[in-house]
Amino acid sequence: MDMQYLPALALFSLVQTGTPGPNNLMLLASGANFGYRRTVPHILGIACGMAVMILLVGMGLMRAFDAVPVLYTVLKAASVTYLLWLAWKIAHAAPPEGRDTTGRPMTLLQAALFQWVNPKAWSMVLAAITLYAPGRDLTAVGIVIATFFLISIPVISVWTAAGQQARRLLSNPARIRTFNWTMAGLLVLSLVPVLLH
Repeated sequence: MDMQYLPALALFSLVQTGTPGPNNLMLLASGANFGYRRTVPHILGIACGMAVMILLVGMGLMRAFDAVPVLYTVLKAASVTYLLWLAWKIAHAAPPEGRDTTGRPMTLLQAALFQWVNPKAWSMVLAAITLYAPGRDLTAVGIVIATFFLISIPVISVWTAAGQQARRLLSNPARIRTFNWTMAGLLVLSLVPVLLH
């Protein structure tokens, strides 16, 4: 990759990881429900999962989707189903005072694996490889990985911190339930572009 494109890649990474989508809405909800510190593995899982996804897509997985287009449809169906289930889980999360011991934020591994059914992650990765590593050589793919990794962690951390700050406003069970239902609704709405495309 020509290094003159690095500022454009950095801006692309900033916009893609900073705008609302499944990851950021779930981090906002996790920050509100569990606090920032307990959500750190979720943050790192997103960054690590994206890095692995970029590597595998950049080094050849994209060819499988080009060769067998039905894989896109299967991926879309699996992604939508999983995100609807997550929205249900967010909507029904217990308020902080009434939370049972089974309520936990996503782990690093769960968040990393989630990227594979996250439609926004797929569109980001496919666009990044197409635009900034079209030759799919290891150096260019490595630069895309490093850029996304370094930019995503502080950017998505802001969503978690915002959720944690919102926690103060969500001091009673009715407010946290309203917040959780709102986050679940926004997560479902984030699927509209995927379903229409």
